[in-house]
Amino acid sequence: MNHHYDVIIVGARVAGATLAYELSQAGYEVLLVDKGEFPSDTLSTHNFFNNSVAILRQMGVLDRLLATGTPLYRRAVVQLEDAVIDGEFPAVHQETECLCIRRIYLDQALFEHAAAQSRVTAIEGFRVTDVIREGNTITGIAGVHRSGAVERFIAKLVVGADGRNSTIRSRVNSMRLRTVPTDYASYVGYFSGYEQDGAIHVEMYKIKDKLVIAFPTSDHLYVIGAMFPLDDQEWSSRFAQSSEVAMRELIDISFTDSPLPERLRKSALVGRIRGMRGYDNDWYQGMGEGWALVGDALSFKDPAVGQGMHDALQGARILTGILSGHERWDTHWGEMAHKYASMTEAAMLPRYHMACQITKNVPFTPEQMAVNRLIATHPEATKAFLGVYNHALEPEQLEQIIGRLLQGG
Repeated sequence: MNHHYDVIIVGARVAGATLAYELSQAGYEVLLVDKGEFPSDTLSTHNFFNNSVAILRQMGVLDRLLATGTPLYRRAVVQLEDAVIDGEFPAVHQETECLCIRRIYLDQALFEHAAAQSRVTAIEGFRVTDVIREGNTITGIAGVHRSGAVERFIAKLVVGADGRNSTIRSRVNSMRLRTVPTDYASYVGYFSGYEQDGAIHVEMYKIKDKLVIAFPTSDHLYVIGAMFPLDDQEWSSRFAQSSEVAMRELIDISFTDSPLPERLRKSALVGRIRGMRGYDNDWYQGMGEGWALVGDALSFKDPAVGQGMHDALQGARILTGILSGHERWDTHWGEMAHKYASMTEAAMLPRYHMACQITKNVPFTPEQMAVNRLIATHPEATKAFLGVYNHALEPEQLEQIIGRLLQGG
């Protein structure tokens, strides 16, 4: 086996597999490794808005994903207290439909698509234990196979695509630049028999200090996520005793003015409910001498905003473009790092700030509720609101539209 590559990517799920594919198309020799084996599942809301679906189509993997039978959707219903925002996501790059595909199908498809490229070598079941250094520069990785065999690989660049608890990020001592801890505990499960009115759609509810999201996903299931404040000892205790019973009770009690309770009562849990408590919304230094980060290793955001999948795809493309623009990397680390930081911030920081707002347990002010009701009753504002989620508009454009409508324009 070859032990020298242009790029080694650690982590072969969405960010890593996408980066391996993009780099191979740009002419680089890539080693893609993951400690797990595919197919395998991971905790995730796994939603692609239609701007991300456009990238999947361009990569040539969308048809395989659709072959799983996972439904497409266009509509969203967002209830913020008594304001119900109901509309369709605006088109992006001629794509009109969104896709929420289970990770057990998504990750395998992306991994195999990347591994099929002639310039990609892919290894499953390889756990990275450390990075290799020459002075201040990262030059490779050391790790162990499932068999116990130890192996080392050398590359011009090592990329951490290994998630929010990234080993590579820790080993290269990437600096944490921003952090906002969540106020919420999150629990997620898959349900069958969940029936909606009208066209299938994504749902989000925020009533007082509780949140629920619901997405149509693979295998005729819906993924339901429920969030409540971390410091709520009563609900923490209930979820510790029985997460399914607690989720049903929380929705019955806290979302009476929504269709959620009746829909969930008719639904059956498939598998188990999994929880995530006490996560941070983080943003790290993205590149240094011989290393870079993509996906959740670079920036993890509250899953309620549904931006993780797109940031993984977009970050892979940004990094590939920067690398392709420099013939010699070893003499341009500082320049490339500055460019990577500025481009990822321009592309992803506005939704990071959105996540940091959602992740705090702060009630709506009367002024915010007035804006929410305006969005719910005005089609242009509804379209703009949903367009922020799929990058059809930027948050400041939504603010301009709301300002004009409030002034009677």
